[in-house]
Amino acid sequence: MTTSDSIDSVPAKPLRQERIPLAIGYMVAAGIVFSVSSALSKLLVETYPVGEVLFSRALFGLIGCAAFILPMTGLAVFHTRRHGAHVIRSVSQTTSQTLLLIAFSMMPLASATAINFSAPLFATLASAYFLKEHVGAARAVALVVGFIGVLIVTQPGADTFQIGALYALGNAVLFGTVTAGVRGMTATESSETLTLYQLSLLSLIFGLSLPFAFVMPDGIGLIWMIVCGVGNGIGQYWWTRAIHMAPTAAVVPFSYLSLVWAALLGFAIWGDMPTWSLVVGSATLVGSGIFLLWRESRPKVVVEPAE
Repeated sequence: MTTSDSIDSVPAKPLRQERIPLAIGYMVAAGIVFSVSSALSKLLVETYPVGEVLFSRALFGLIGCAAFILPMTGLAVFHTRRHGAHVIRSVSQTTSQTLLLIAFSMMPLASATAINFSAPLFATLASAYFLKEHVGAARAVALVVGFIGVLIVTQPGADTFQIGALYALGNAVLFGTVTAGVRGMTATESSETLTLYQLSLLSLIFGLSLPFAFVMPDGIGLIWMIVCGVGNGIGQYWWTRAIHMAPTAAVVPFSYLSLVWAALLGFAIWGDMPTWSLVVGSATLVGSGIFLLWRESRPKVVVEPAE
């Protein structure tokens, strides 16, 4: 067997290195890209069916990621012994996104968003239970403080507790457990394999909706779909890299910063004026993230046992 044959037939085992500061950078960058992609999706669903928008995001994300991943890895990136885990993850994410859209249709956007951002709490709890990851007091405090910042920004009221809240909570639980599941899969799967399998399966699943609702996009619409999809794919890859390189509890609090980016885009595109709650809540979010970044960046002191 030649060297090239062995590369094509047996995928190299990914090396999972704990590089927390870099992972945090990936998570913050992913949040920015996801916020832009979400803003474009909101614009697109005003003209095109939800299923079509979700399909285009997954398909063009797949094409964009494959364009820079496949030249490096070849088709060996699709070699895996965990097909079932990839399918379960994709079905879970499809269900998660569907539940969130139902929640948005049944309750105020701010309330649904507040519940949705409880996902990092479920991710941390799931990682601690299933993956036996150590959370620690500092990470737990940063996580809770970040969530308090989310509540300050969104100001969920008594109307949060309605049937729509159950759909939003279902999305948060699913997304949180998916995050923990991805962290567990990184023990055997590379970020490239996780990303391409997810985007491939989501394209297939969302594509099933096209016969029921499809609007032929015009030139501008197609351009926005491509930009939205490629951005979403890049964000998904960076998000996966973050989960791959650091414990879940160390990076998921930085997903809270997506509220800041979304608020800035809302002001730039729709003229939504920032409120006092946005300023205070965003300061709380950023403060908790900076504290965690400072703590995770400190060199670890190793105490040698006495002889």
